[in-house]
Amino acid sequence: MARKVTFMAIGFVLISAAPAHEHEVYNKLSKVPQIIELHPLFGEYDLIAKIEADDFESLGDIVVNKIRSIEGVIDTKTLTGTKF
Repeated sequence: MARKVTFMAIGFVLISAAPAHEHEVYNKLSKVPQIIELHPLFGEYDLIAKIEADDFESLGDIVVNKIRSIEGVIDTKTLTGTKF
């Protein structure tokens, strides 16, 4: 009997915030339920968020409608993968 493999879409989103808005963006992102980890960074990007979704379409929707729509977010780069 073949075992059904199920997976969840995972995204690591690198986020650039407008200067002096990093804390505000962090606080707003921390309220997005699909973000399971959120960390400040030093360097080219200001924050990294780990998100989980049922599929890649939903993952894209979260990035566009819940992350990029936050005032103060000026750029994102998303790295995608799966979780078995």
